[in-house]
Amino acid sequence: MATKTKTIRVDYLTRVEGEGALDLHLKDGQVTSAQLNIFEPPRLFEALLRGRGFAETPDIVARICGICPIAYQMSAVHAIENAFGITVDGQLRALRRLIYCGEWIESHALHVVMLHAPDFLGFPDAIQMAREHGDAVRRGLALKKTGNELMRLLGGREIHPVNVKVGGFYRVPQRDELASVAESLQRARDLAVDLVRWVASFDFPGFERDYEFVALRHPEEYPFNEGRLVSTRGIDIEIADYETEFEERHVAHSTALHSVVKRRGAYLVGPLARYALNFDRLPESVQALAREAGLGPVCRNPFRSIVVRALEVAYACEEALRLIAAYEPPQVCAVPVKPRAGVGVGCTEAPRGICWHRYRLDANGAIVEARIVPPTSQNQPSIEEDLTAVATAWLDQPDDVLRDRCEQSIRNYDPCISCSAHFLRLSVHRT
Repeated sequence: MATKTKTIRVDYLTRVEGEGALDLHLKDGQVTSAQLNIFEPPRLFEALLRGRGFAETPDIVARICGICPIAYQMSAVHAIENAFGITVDGQLRALRRLIYCGEWIESHALHVVMLHAPDFLGFPDAIQMAREHGDAVRRGLALKKTGNELMRLLGGREIHPVNVKVGGFYRVPQRDELASVAESLQRARDLAVDLVRWVASFDFPGFERDYEFVALRHPEEYPFNEGRLVSTRGIDIEIADYETEFEERHVAHSTALHSVVKRRGAYLVGPLARYALNFDRLPESVQALAREAGLGPVCRNPFRSIVVRALEVAYACEEALRLIAAYEPPQVCAVPVKPRAGVGVGCTEAPRGICWHRYRLDANGAIVEARIVPPTSQNQPSIEEDLTAVATAWLDQPDDVLRDRCEQSIRNYDPCISCSAHFLRLSVHRT
């Protein structure tokens, strides 16, 4: 019997934050390889930070991502404060949760409505989708605007904020400044509930995988800035012990490192992981909304990640309103900072998952060594395993259907390199 092979190759992923490609190899009805090839030149932020003063770090790492700069800033300041033996609490800590709420709202709203929803509704992009779903697109843009408004107030601007510093902020808002944002957030909360109900009505493939979920878990809160690193397969460690359980590996087809659990391999971070490991930390109103949307306390269908992201928008709106209602301007904008030599670790929950930083600093507070592990590098092995499983499940479908499913499977993760509408150019080679 003649061997039948097929190669689906995507030379460029367009309209993405980064450069990459997809190679899918099929032989005799089996998927032999699925590779997400990242060929963008390394950006070398870790090397760029060496020799820089600790005060410069938040502004530098904010440039790593224009959509989730707060994640990089928060992980960095927590790591440096850990090295210096500093604790930031009270209203300054609350303001850090509040600015993180803004980032989750704007990032998730952008992905859910503008980048991911067209997949489920059969449109090539959000512009075409708006012709029939104009109200949904306007709702998404309004939510993103509210998140940006919150980031602008607390961060000085919504893109690469400049108000975050080690020890707190350069400036803190007054109550009346937050009152105007609260009005927008009240409207946004209702819009977010509608968003959850809208995406829950989509037609989802009956597809699940047994992921090892990894996320922060806090004793009382749904996690943003603090907690222990836990997994659904027994990991429960301090963030400083990350390297005892996880490691980054270089693979030949990617300039981005792949993170794995040392003993087992791929794991998943982000909304599905946070939700599964912290469902009991959500307020009852959001838990009820999840049940209304057809979700239990754990969701293993990656295509339903769009619903969980929408739920996190609703949560972020509620949490922001709670924080604003309890806010009293602190007496100081930042706690005193006294540099010292040491190593510090920080880990926070970016919209796409845990963002882990480690810095070694000298006695003057200059960075000697930096290591940053972003969410996308942690999810890449899971993305490739998803691609293998998806291609296997839809192997008997026409090439365009297979392409669409693979494309959508990548977008389920909202990875920084692949957050676009439709980016795959497909070539199929048959023998």
